[in-house]
Amino acid sequence: MFIIKKNNLFLLKKKNIIGLIFFIMLLVIAGCKAKNNISSFVPNEFPIHKNIIVTCFWIGEPADSENGYISNYESAWDINWLSHYGGEDDPTNRNGFYPASFIPKENSFYFALPYDDFDSTGNRRQNAFKEIYWSKEKSWSAYESICKNHWIKIIKGSKIVYAQWEDCGPFYYDDFNYVFGTSQPLNQTLNNSSGLDVSPAVRDYLGISGLDKVDWQFVDSVDVPNGPWKIIVTTSQVDWGQ
Repeated sequence: MFIIKKNNLFLLKKKNIIGLIFFIMLLVIAGCKAKNNISSFVPNEFPIHKNIIVTCFWIGEPADSENGYISNYESAWDINWLSHYGGEDDPTNRNGFYPASFIPKENSFYFALPYDDFDSTGNRRQNAFKEIYWSKEKSWSAYESICKNHWIKIIKGSKIVYAQWEDCGPFYYDDFNYVFGTSQPLNQTLNNSSGLDVSPAVRDYLGISGLDKVDWQFVDSVDVPNGPWKIIVTTSQVDWGQ
């Protein structure tokens, strides 16, 4: 009888061990699936782009030789950018981080990078879901940009500012190796090889003068601290008059 009980105890322990192993395997599989389905990065896992030439641009900027004769009445994602903002973001006449004549309807802390997740025909670029870090966080509608409104932090010396992505450029629109990688910008000639355009508010916060150099890095919205850049946050999406 003792031998039978001992064998039963052994079998019971064996079943418990097998059950525990199976449970651990399920947890590992679930973790792997979650990792594949969520592309959010811990902030310091996004590449930091160092010593990037930065220029100032603004909503309502007229076309001239300095911006490649491309006006900023419209953005890559919004044909009514000027009216949605509330007027020209005058870079000279300022009231703090706003234009002097009005309080903007959208965030005055904005920037442009040389990548657009839509091509010139309005179709999603084939590399968008492969290259954009956060592309698998949700389902995106046909007229919803994966890039628009996303945040970066910009560093100049001891100063750090946060801004939202609201246009594409300078000069290139599919430079994914730079924007989502570690390469230098494709632009190696215009505006001293500039790779980032920033708004007057960003310029003033960092103390940027003329063509300057900064570091920048993508951040998730949950990691953006409070500051003047969060008083008015842009939430509008693509407007091509569709």
